[in-house]
Amino acid sequence: MPVDVLLGLQWGDEGKGKIVDFLANKYHIIARFQGGPNAGHTIIINDTKHVLHTIPSGVFRPDVINIIGNGVVIDPIVLTRELNALKALGINISNILLAKKAHLILPTHRYLDAASEASKGKEKIGSTLRGIGPTYMDKTGRNGLRVGDIESDDFRQKYNALKAKHLELGKIYPKIDFDFETEETKWFDCLKELMELQTINCSYYINNALKEGKAVLAEGAQGSMLDVDYGTYPFVTSSNTLSSGVCVGLGIAPSTIGNVFGISKSYCTRVGSGPFPTELNDEVGEELRKIGKEFGATTGRPRRTGWIDLVQLKYTILLNGVNHLCITKMDCLNTFTSIKLATHYKVGGELTKELPYDLDSKSFEIVYEELEGWNENINDIKDFNALPIKAQNYIKFLEDYLEVPVTMISTGPERDSLLLRGI
Repeated sequence: MPVDVLLGLQWGDEGKGKIVDFLANKYHIIARFQGGPNAGHTIIINDTKHVLHTIPSGVFRPDVINIIGNGVVIDPIVLTRELNALKALGINISNILLAKKAHLILPTHRYLDAASEASKGKEKIGSTLRGIGPTYMDKTGRNGLRVGDIESDDFRQKYNALKAKHLELGKIYPKIDFDFETEETKWFDCLKELMELQTINCSYYINNALKEGKAVLAEGAQGSMLDVDYGTYPFVTSSNTLSSGVCVGLGIAPSTIGNVFGISKSYCTRVGSGPFPTELNDEVGEELRKIGKEFGATTGRPRRTGWIDLVQLKYTILLNGVNHLCITKMDCLNTFTSIKLATHYKVGGELTKELPYDLDSKSFEIVYEELEGWNENINDIKDFNALPIKAQNYIKFLEDYLEVPVTMISTGPERDSLLLRGI
């Protein structure tokens, strides 16, 4: 069996959690392959909102195994909070497995993240201050602590040595409020609770499952435009968010990758700093924010909003090898009389469908195509042919431009508000 992949094609917050939750019944295993608790996957079940930060979105399906893979960085405090919330709902957490090679976020990683960001002033990159970046820096610097180290006799010595390095490094930054003693006590308490989970050698576990014919879905966090190599650098996350990141994040071969489900909103959003070419700083952008309830699932920060950027989407579809496109929040365009779609960038007087190297530059213009809005309530429609013709035209325009079939359309926030096409 191949490993299917589901990931975001914009700057995150595309609605991945809902789609994973919907698809989860078709798979034996859902596996997170990168990122940390700066991700917030929202799932609405029976009008109740659930936000997951580290745990895969298949956890609400009772017969699905959920793996937190090697490429994920884990904050024991956040993960324990999630586990306790699930227990309170009566969810069985024994189906959550933790990769031994996943790296741990220390309290001092969060301190360094906050101090570094504070020192940048107006030049800050918009970090969620969860300690993600410093943890990945220790990982690549070969200094990190991993889940498998917890059971070693010298774990506390390793921890103290790394903590001392962090505190010494922190002297270069301005002082910030951070209660080390309280956070450290909480961290070690949560570490004990964390070890309730079964730990695994992730690469062996998943490859053996594939040999047994098990179906696996790899769940991405953040979005493709936040990839550390191919996103809007330096305003990116610290991991590879693309489908290629699945191989190193779970320990599988490229030949095992099957279908790639790419998720995009019907418009576009971004949280924090960084370039956003189609951003709307006007009443239309505010209306999108209001209708779409565009506030970060992890931070609560208002999201920046704008029209869908098809040049950007074509780029991330290319990078990921997407063969199933899922459009979310289609219903949020119900009341717009006209809808714009960015189809070209104008660089040096020439039209192009390629993203410029520097999206923060002012040396290009955005060229839009304008379509008529449908001005009808499409919520909960299940049949594509039952959609208003103008809504159908919107989807067909996307397919013609992006050369990928739209196989899922979300028409509301609930689990079952999903229109399927050929899937």
